[in-house]
Formats: sequence, structure tokens, C-alpha cells
Amino acid sequence: MRIPAHHRPSPASQPGAPRPRPAEAGIALILVLGAIVVLTALVAGFTYSMKVEARLAMNNRHEAEMEWMARSGVELARFILAQELLSPEGRMFDALNQKWAGGVGSPTNEILAGISLTDNQIGRGRFALSITDQERRFNINSADQFVLSQALLMMNVDASLHATIVDSILDWRDPDDDPRLNGAESDDFYLRLDPPYFAKNGPIDDLSELLLVRGITPEIYWGSGSTNVLRSQPVAAPGALPRFDEEPYIVHGLRDLFTAVSAPQVNINTCSAETLQLAGLDPLVAQFVLEARRGPDGVDGTEDDMPFRSTAQIPVPGNDPALRQQIQQYFTIRSRTFEVIVTCDIGGYVRQYRALLDRRSQRDIVVLFLHAL
Repeated sequence: MRIPAHHRPSPASQPGAPRPRPAEAGIALILVLGAIVVLTALVAGFTYSMKVEARLAMNNRHEAEMEWMARSGVELARFILAQELLSPEGRMFDALNQKWAGGVGSPTNEILAGISLTDNQIGRGRFALSITDQERRFNINSADQFVLSQALLMMNVDASLHATIVDSILDWRDPDDDPRLNGAESDDFYLRLDPPYFAKNGPIDDLSELLLVRGITPEIYWGSGSTNVLRSQPVAAPGALPRFDEEPYIVHGLRDLFTAVSAPQVNINTCSAETLQLAGLDPLVAQFVLEARRGPDGVDGTEDDMPFRSTAQIPVPGNDPALRQQIQQYFTIRSRTFEVIVTCDIGGYVRQYRALLDRRSQRDIVVLFLHAL
């Protein structure tokens, strides 16, 4: 009798038939899982790449609009700085309680009363302004030996390096090739480096040039607390004396105290206590000057501020004539050069631009440069 096909036993179920080995089945499973993992990684990588491409395309689409928005922000900054000169206070001095600095502004300047620095809409986007005067810091091109030495002392730089750094900065910016006692010029130092380069022998155009000057390390330029510093050895804790295997902690970097483009004198109404100390003022005296400027609430930029209307109003302990003459030599009550940071936002895409303005008069405010950050 013939057995129907569907009742016949399969070869694998017949006695003595070979069965798949467990090891072979495991290898097959591993190969399948490996293929799935590889395909998943490829898909994830492709998806991420597409997101990046889409983001770049969106950035390119917004680029021109962002730049024109930044230019609008710079023009608004120029307008604000020009209008400040029309108020009674703005004609006499520049201070942190004025509109350009984010302060309350003059009650007599109604034109600026309705202008916002932090939220301005134009087209599909919005922008915010930050205006900072450069005269709140010393100009590195006009800083003399005394100011440079005071800076290194206050920064907590190793005293054995002071003479080398000061003389090297002065040699870098002077027009001759004659090195000072502890300084450096092209022939005796810079051209012997690898790679070699020439000393500037001219004014410093960008403060980062100081990183090329003999004796100035990234720690001295940026400060020990900066994320731009890669350390090769331990650094002492802030305020602590360094051990033999530690470098001193640099409290402030040169970039915090100096600028490359500004008027020669420092604005007493906008500078910090650290900047005041560079002129030889005792820390307590510097703090006293700031407290007098800030008014009863002790906060800069508020209604009760009492900006100095002349350098003769600056309080001097004991009315020391030598100290007063020194203050009048280094300080002023005006600012001329202003850094403008414009933050643009179009649909969540944010970009910042930096401009530098030279205010020569109410009708003559020059844009020195504008670039993206």
C-alpha cells in the first residue's frame, strides 16, 4: 500500500538522518545579528549625515539674512551712541548707567527710552546687542613700563619673569631693532626660533599678538582659569603659594586688562578695580573709587549711580598731589571705541557677529570692522 506524501516522515526525522549541529546554528545566529548591527550603524550614520547636511543647507540659506541683520544691529548701535551725545550727561561723560551700556539711560533722552538692546525684531528674525567700551582697559600700545609691571604683579606672574616680559613687549612695539636689557628683537631671539619670525616693531593690532612675544605663555595671556590653556605641570590653587613643583595661579590674563584699539587713557567711569590698580592705586583705594561711582546701592548701571564728571572729582587719600597727578595722567571720563556683539536668531538658528566702532563725533561714527564669531 502506498503511503500518502503528507504522511511520509521527513528525512531529518528518520532514524539515522543527520541533524544540524548546535554550533553551526549559533554561528548563523551570530552572523545574522552582526549583519543587523552593521546595517543599523550604517542607517544611523546616514541619518546623522543627512541631518548635518540639512543643517548646513539651512545655515547657508540664512547666511545672507543673518549678515544683514547683524549690519542692522550695528547701525542701531551707531544710532544709540550718537544719540547719547545729545543728552546733557552724554555731552560730559560716558558711564555704565547710560543706555549704550545697558543702564537705565538719561531721563531727558526720550528718543532712546523706547529702544531695546536685548530684543529687536526684523523680518523673520530677532537680534540683541551688547555694547562695551574699550576704554575700560589700558591700551597695550600706550601702556608704559610702570603699568606693564603693575599688571604682572597683580596677575601673580613669577617675579623673575617681569623684566623679560615688560622689556620684550616694549621691544615688540617700538620701531627699532635695538633690544632692551631684558628684551628681545628679531636678530637676537625671534629669528632663532623654530619656526622663525620677525618682531613686529610697530603697534599691536590684535591683542593675541602678545602670544608671540618672548616670555608670554598662554597662561599669562588667558589666565590660569581659562579653558584655552593646556598645562604641562600642576598649578597652585587660587590665592595659594605654589609648591616647588607648581606654577603660580595667574588670577587675570593680559587679555582681561588690556586692549589693542582704544584711546590712550582709561575711562574712570567704566573701568574695573583691577584696571585702577594698574595705575598704582592701592586695592582699597580702587574699591573706594568704585563705591563712590556706584552710588548708594553699590551697583553699576542703576539710577543712583554717581559718575565722575571730571578726573578732579576722583577721591584721593590724603589729597596726595603726586597720586592725583598720576590719576589724571592715566584716566579720563570719556570713551571713544566701542565693541558691539550682535546676536542674531532666525527660527532657532543663532549666530553672533562682532564689530568695533570709533566714535569721533555725533555725526562721525566709523565701523572699523564687522565679522562673524
